[in-house]
Amino acid sequence: MESWSKSNECLSIERSRNFAADMNGAKVAIHTLGCKLNFTEGSAIGRSLVKEGFESVGFDDFADLYVVNTCSVTENADRKCRHIIRKALDQNPDAFVVVIGCYAQLKPKEISEIPGVDLVLGAAEKFNLVNHLKGLQKLQEGRFISSEVCDAKVFINSWSDDERTRAFLKVQDGCDYTCSFCTIPLARGASRSNSIEGVLKNVQEIVAAGKKEVILTGVNLGDFGANSEPDELGKRTNFHQLALQLDQVEGIERFRISSIEPNLLTDEVIEMVAQSKKFVPHFHIPLQSGNNRLLGLMRRRYKRELYVDRVRRIKELMPHCCIGVDVIVGFPSESEEDFLETYQFLNELPVSYLHVFTYSERPNTKALEIKDVVPVAERKKRSKMLRILSEKKKRFFYEEQKGQERPVLFESREKNGRLEGFTDNYVSVSVPYDSALINEIVSVDLAEIGSEGSFYADVLSRTFK
Repeated sequence: MESWSKSNECLSIERSRNFAADMNGAKVAIHTLGCKLNFTEGSAIGRSLVKEGFESVGFDDFADLYVVNTCSVTENADRKCRHIIRKALDQNPDAFVVVIGCYAQLKPKEISEIPGVDLVLGAAEKFNLVNHLKGLQKLQEGRFISSEVCDAKVFINSWSDDERTRAFLKVQDGCDYTCSFCTIPLARGASRSNSIEGVLKNVQEIVAAGKKEVILTGVNLGDFGANSEPDELGKRTNFHQLALQLDQVEGIERFRISSIEPNLLTDEVIEMVAQSKKFVPHFHIPLQSGNNRLLGLMRRRYKRELYVDRVRRIKELMPHCCIGVDVIVGFPSESEEDFLETYQFLNELPVSYLHVFTYSERPNTKALEIKDVVPVAERKKRSKMLRILSEKKKRFFYEEQKGQERPVLFESREKNGRLEGFTDNYVSVSVPYDSALINEIVSVDLAEIGSEGSFYADVLSRTFK
């Protein structure tokens, strides 16, 4: 379905021009909001534009085309989108501005009416950006091309290349779950995956780019292969099978699992990671609440007892494993007692850090129908309490690592004359700057925790086996 905010007769003659004539050699800048999945797609779109003759520049630079890749999960998405668009037009008032991504799928008409926006592309169209640019003209108001999210059926390969040492690789997209607080299925469509062969091909491209670590990403990563064609025995491809294949890949030293639902984190996957030479001991497992009543209202597919079992199994096999947790505070009808139950549940679990999300109302979600809304001030108070708990959990986990020898992949960032990187189990490490260490996996002794929270470490060797 193609829509226009005004008819073609509303063209501003003095500003009208066809972008196709300016495409070759034009400068493009891309700004991505939100999750790592968005960053993989922003990178893939950027590479496709470079292949068409564009020159890639930073978003703070002068460009002929600015692409804003939006996120529906980001709070105040509209305000952030407007701010970024203004920032782009400050660099070049005559630039073309295109808005894509999840928020563009959910609110295309509203975004098209933001001053300066020329084109808005939804989930099924964002990867066709090059074709849409060929007919793009400057209008008084923006044009939006959107379709029903159910039309987003095809899996599109993407991986990020904005970091020298590691890449985020999308292997799954969309979601068939119906969590009552979430708009992602409305923004990205049904669950769909790459094939194992397709993932392996992407990994070879990442190897050729010289990166040492791959972080596997998806909307619902553990659902990988769920919609694949069954084999002769009626079985479908699954995440465990993908991981087994990746564990044999030459040229990549590390694979990291970005986030996986507790009900999809099987014993097979946990045991494979424990025995793997390439998959690192680090899991990020969404919880959202430690209260079973709230988990039911959220339409989560597990209870707290399953979560405890998954954490217990991981720590049995990998005591040094880092475990991150997503948790939502202030969900409708969450009482003080409910929140304290979640707080105590997390306090007693041997997890390493929390990602705390303050509940915010999302249009077209079932959570809006739940009564007893938690006041915003109370939501913020609870969020602050959990963030403080997260710092305590992280510090305790780091203290447990003192004196250990662990492998670190050093990144290219320099901070206060020091070089930073992460161990396999996601501990931040800092050493005196040495450019020879960049993109190298180095054995270090975790000596002491510095004032900024990272370990000050002693380099033991340039290789770690």
